[in-house]
Amino acid sequence: MMVPVRCFTCGTVIGEHWEEFKARAATKEGDEDPAEVLDDLGLDRHCCRRMFVSHQDLVDVVSPYQ
Repeated sequence: MMVPVRCFTCGTVIGEHWEEFKARAATKEGDEDPAEVLDDLGLDRHCCRRMFVSHQDLVDVVSPYQ
């Protein structure tokens, strides 16, 4: 789950792509280049790409009970 759901700068909805991005590139086991994954997802604006690359998934940290 990505919070915020929208890009801070342009307002584009980007949260719906987070799970696929994380599965393909954001993990240490990911074998795809993050830039190529963002291209495939259709995120070509710099502000949206920055949101993805700099995002930290805090759900696991905040909720210790699974």
